[in-house]
Amino acid sequence: MTSQETFKKRIRARMAKTGERYGAARRALIVDADRPTGSAGERVWASEPEHTDEVIRTNTGRGWNEWCDLIDAWPGHVDGHPAVAAWLQAETDLNSWWSQAVTVGWERITGRRVANQRADGTFECTKSKTATVDVSMLRNALFADDDRADLFPGLATEMRSKPSTKVPRVAFPEGSVLFDLAQLDDGRARITISHGKLDSPEAVDEWKDYWTEWLEAIAAQ
Repeated sequence: MTSQETFKKRIRARMAKTGERYGAARRALIVDADRPTGSAGERVWASEPEHTDEVIRTNTGRGWNEWCDLIDAWPGHVDGHPAVAAWLQAETDLNSWWSQAVTVGWERITGRRVANQRADGTFECTKSKTATVDVSMLRNALFADDDRADLFPGLATEMRSKPSTKVPRVAFPEGSVLFDLAQLDDGRARITISHGKLDSPEAVDEWKDYWTEWLEAIAAQ
């Protein structure tokens, strides 16, 4: 079992014991002042960062364990993502983009953030598909209550954007969804779904399946 799976197992065990939601149980297992170590004193990664150790070393001059050691040694790391990213940019040679990337990687490795998790602790999933779809008709259907009900049968939704908004947002029973609809030169359209404010990795998996099937159905019409 990988260290990420072990950490998730500990989270679920705590959830079962305390009744906490996933995010609360995960945060309770994180000890800010001490990094997790194995029997030989090596760093144990709670989850994998987005970039490999080779990529991060090539672009920043340090590997992941070195960056984690540096951040852990700075007392201000307990203040969270914005403070760490700003400190890295001010005190190292990292630019803004790599300061953010290193901070996110540190959060994942130390268990403060897992895959698909945002800085506020919630989770997000994205799906996209290119299909022969009339963007104007689909957009109009999203804004019309009756048509939107047909698009998402069985789900209570609410439009949260004005008609002039380029990327409309719709509230769902769990989280909210941004619909980025782009008409392409070849007559097809690219539909990108960003479903945010989810409360667990399990919710991400469930909604990814839903949006995969929904996009397939839209493309088949």
